[in-house]
Amino acid sequence: MQFYKETEFKKVELNGRIVEIPKDWEVVRLGCCADIIMGQSPPSFTYNTEGKGLPFLQGCAEFGEIYPKPKIYCSNPIKIAEASDILLSVRAPVGEVNIAPSKCCIGRGLAAIRTKESRLHYLFLFYYLKFNSNVFEKIAMGSTFKAIKKNDIENLKIPLPRQLEEQKKIAEVLSTVDKAIEKTDEAIERTKRIKKGLMQRLLTKGIGHKEFRKVELNGIIVEIPKDWGVVKLEDVITEAKPGFACGKRDDNGIIQLRMDSIDPDGRINPNAYVKVPPPENVNEYLLKSGDILFVNTIGSLELLGKSAIFKGEHTKCTYSNHLTRIRVDFNRTIPEWILYHLIRYRLLGIFRNLCHRHAGGQAMVSRDDLLNLKIPLPRQLEEQKKIAEILSTVDNKMDILRKEKEKLENIKKGLMQKLLTGKVRVVV
Repeated sequence: MQFYKETEFKKVELNGRIVEIPKDWEVVRLGCCADIIMGQSPPSFTYNTEGKGLPFLQGCAEFGEIYPKPKIYCSNPIKIAEASDILLSVRAPVGEVNIAPSKCCIGRGLAAIRTKESRLHYLFLFYYLKFNSNVFEKIAMGSTFKAIKKNDIENLKIPLPRQLEEQKKIAEVLSTVDKAIEKTDEAIERTKRIKKGLMQRLLTKGIGHKEFRKVELNGIIVEIPKDWGVVKLEDVITEAKPGFACGKRDDNGIIQLRMDSIDPDGRINPNAYVKVPPPENVNEYLLKSGDILFVNTIGSLELLGKSAIFKGEHTKCTYSNHLTRIRVDFNRTIPEWILYHLIRYRLLGIFRNLCHRHAGGQAMVSRDDLLNLKIPLPRQLEEQKKIAEILSTVDNKMDILRKEKEKLENIKKGLMQKLLTGKVRVVV
């Protein structure tokens, strides 16, 4: 597909802003080139999970990157979206969009936009609305929660290539990048499944063992190699120290990692931190490479127990009281061996079962419960290292895939900026 840089523009008013668009584009009201179907929720007794009737979408909770994934069905739908309709979230959060993959029932949180094929290509509209979703935030009304009305959608002005073929080609370019992102996502999910299976096998069966014995680990009966031991976490670490609380912010302060700094997959997000005034005893809370950070308090039961190894992402770094710093006894174990067990235990729901609720409704794993956690332990450090190396290889593959996805998303963002504004044109 060929492109060229547009040089001739005209100024137009677009939803309260003056913008430049190509001279041969037009500005149209969405209502002139699409029909708007506002959702309406059917009676709750018609809902089911057995697949009876049509897939039912109440709002954007089931939205994916492009297509929704409905969890319930409706046997008596009232308002229906057809395949390829644009689904628009009209209640907080407003402006989110997806494409209906098939006929479905829509509730009051959604509107279906059905384009008139001779004037507006549905994929062009999808990408335009996705790129400009904040326009609905500005027109949303409602004192209790933000919402947009049918009239608001119909009166939305959009810049439009006059030739339908140009709209289609713009959509084709962006769809190609989306397909590449989707394939990368699928590869990430496959790699996650491989890692989960490897953890289940290697962390309990080890490498090359033929004789096993049954043991109880945190309420679960498993088989481990006959020559492995079972220890409490406190037996193989030198420290389990919660961080310090600080509600203040200071741009000139010290970096503090918090519960949001730990990704569910066992990594530290180096960009997720705050800067706070350093406490008097700041040296007690400085992290060093090899420290394990365990999320001891969080609002979500599913995320309780998120863990990661600090690898020197920041030169001078502390951590909050919602995290516990674990330092291992290197004579008995390695940080990776402990980390992978913590990741696996979270996936098994061990921390959900151990949690306590405290003020504010947050879930917490106490320090005593953490220290009493049972872990199978190969007597040879070398075996722990070999197993950790295998799992780390899978982690490295996921990191490569995530970086590839990030690169593709940046490409897509740049293309949307250029193609949907007409700064760069496709040759028709």
